[in-house]
Amino acid sequence: MMAALSVLSFSLLVAAGSFAAGVAGAMTGLGGGVVLIPMLTLGFGVDIRYAMGASLVSVIATSSGAAAAFVREGYTNIRVGMLLEIATSLGAILGAVIAVWVHPSWIAFILGLVLLHAAYTSLRSNSPADLAGEIAAHDRFSRALHLDGTYPTDHGMVAYHVQSVPAGFALMGVAGILSGLLGIGSGVIKVLAMDRVMKLPFKVSTTTSNFMIGVTAAASAGIYLGKGYIDPGLSMPVMLGVLAGSLFGAKLLANAPVKQLRLLFGIVIAALAIEMIYNSLTGRFQ
Repeated sequence: MMAALSVLSFSLLVAAGSFAAGVAGAMTGLGGGVVLIPMLTLGFGVDIRYAMGASLVSVIATSSGAAAAFVREGYTNIRVGMLLEIATSLGAILGAVIAVWVHPSWIAFILGLVLLHAAYTSLRSNSPADLAGEIAAHDRFSRALHLDGTYPTDHGMVAYHVQSVPAGFALMGVAGILSGLLGIGSGVIKVLAMDRVMKLPFKVSTTTSNFMIGVTAAASAGIYLGKGYIDPGLSMPVMLGVLAGSLFGAKLLANAPVKQLRLLFGIVIAALAIEMIYNSLTGRFQ
């Protein structure tokens, strides 16, 4: 499909699609990679490994663009993010090394399964941490590391307590491996781990995920660059589009209702997951 488009037309279309991915990535904490890779491979015919390389660059841009705004507004839990980045960075390096030896069809299939699980979990029910007036008990690891925090709501600052820190840390290692293997920021796993396991409020989970994904992506992007899978001609419009979209999405998140965010997240991710799995099984990725 790239051959049928001029370089300018291709770049503009990719930038426009990347802008939409950046908005979705900032508002859900996913970093846009889960939207970008299907868009580039299925919509523009880009080789999946080059799409993964461009996605990692865009994830770094998304994190840089949205994270500062979220920190300033008081949503991001920086202590939680810094702790969990240790696990995700180590996992990302391992995943990137594995990705070099895995067939593209398998990568697409695994990504589809990850997306399906994320969509199911998001649509299943509301997070306990989002229920009005519910405050969980203190966790001894959270207390020792001073991970508890507050976040702004329409009714003022609301306190929350971080739970199950060891389990969350272990899941972040898995998230890092998936990031390096699939070329995404692995915000899917990060958000679900913080939201479901560690009991952070959904908006805190998404914003803290945005804070973390750039570091996770940078850990594996160097390996992709060394293998030649980061094409500047593709990565530049993707990065610019995602960066603009992430800044716009950061402004929208403050007033966005959590229920609608979950619904939109689940529907879009489920559709992309089915498409990725179908194309991986029919030999689209070679």
